[in-house]
Amino acid sequence: MFTSVLMIEKALTSADVEFVTTLHGDESVAFQVLLQPRGDQADRLLRAIDDVALGELDEAAHEDETPEGEAAAGQGQQALEVSLVALRATGNQAEGRLIEDHPLDALKALVEEIDADEVLVLTDPHYVEEFFHRDWASRARHKVGVPVLKLFSHSKV
Repeated sequence: MFTSVLMIEKALTSADVEFVTTLHGDESVAFQVLLQPRGDQADRLLRAIDDVALGELDEAAHEDETPEGEAAAGQGQQALEVSLVALRATGNQAEGRLIEDHPLDALKALVEEIDADEVLVLTDPHYVEEFFHRDWASRARHKVGVPVLKLFSHSKV
């Protein structure tokens, strides 16, 4: 069985589930999902810049209304549960957890703990972070010792 660690920032859409579960053809996959709820004030600015770059001006104007930190934990747990149910419905194994601090440290520890075969980072585009190679996938490539595949979410939830 192939073991993938899947890092996400929101609930998986049905298109996302189909995408990640068909990457390895008919081979069974055990997913370990890590979800990090929204970040801090600096993240809010970067998200707003990304929204503007994508032409989503309404989204940028309302970034201050998005729950963050403790307020986002409940929504994060719900998004994680929805994602796990969707992955399991495809016949694959799926376990997961929320991560709040130091996502790359948590990722590295989990990869070592379960002897993962790969890491899949599935997020919306983050142009500023990607340009400076500060996004999860770019930083994880130097940290985890297994292949890291960066994927973009198919649609907004």
